[in-house]
Amino acid sequence: MQIDFQKSPDGLVPAIVQDAATLKVLMLGYMNQEAVNKTLQEKKVTFYSRSKQRLWTKGEESGNFLLLQDVKVDCDNDTLLIKANPVGPVCHTGADTCWDEVNVSNDFLAKLESVITDRKNNPTEKSYTASLFAKGINKIAQKVGEEAVEVVIEAKDNNETLFLNEAADLLFHYLILLNAKGHQLSDVLNVLKERHK
Repeated sequence: MQIDFQKSPDGLVPAIVQDAATLKVLMLGYMNQEAVNKTLQEKKVTFYSRSKQRLWTKGEESGNFLLLQDVKVDCDNDTLLIKANPVGPVCHTGADTCWDEVNVSNDFLAKLESVITDRKNNPTEKSYTASLFAKGINKIAQKVGEEAVEVVIEAKDNNETLFLNEAADLLFHYLILLNAKGHQLSDVLNVLKERHK
C-alpha cells in the first residue's frame, strides 16, 4: 500500500472510517505513517490528532475503539478508506457517527454503557455500580447469576411488570459484567453477526 503523505504540507492524509458491517460512514480523521503503522499492528484505528499534536487511538479514554477490518488507499494514493467494527458510539457526543446519526434502538444502551464506564473510572461512595466494581469480578458475576435466576422465576408467573423489572436488572448487571471484562454489548453483537453469516 503506497500512501503519498507528501501531497499535504503537514504530512497527513484523510482517513474515512466506515462501519465494516453496515458500511455507514462513521468519522473522518487524519493519519501519518506512524498512525498507519500502529493501526495495522494493533488492529485499533489510530489517528494523528491535529489538536493534541500526537498519535491518538480512538477509544483510548472512552473504550469506544474502532477495531480494524480493512484499509484501502484511493486512486491518488492520498486518502484512506478504513473499515472497522465500532465498539460503542463513535462520536464523543454519544452518537453512532460524527454526523449525529444514532441507531435509536441502541441510543439509550450506549448512554448507559457510558455511565457504567464513568462509574468505574470515577467512583463515588453513593454509586451502586462503583461499589460492584470495587468488590471485583466474582461479585459482579454472582449478581448476574442472581438476576438471571430472578428472571426465570418471574417468567413462570403472569406479572408482566415484575418480569420486565427483573429483565432490566439482568441487562444492567450484564452490561456491568461486560465492562468489567473489558467489553461492550457491541462485542457480543459482533459475535452474533459472525454466527449469522
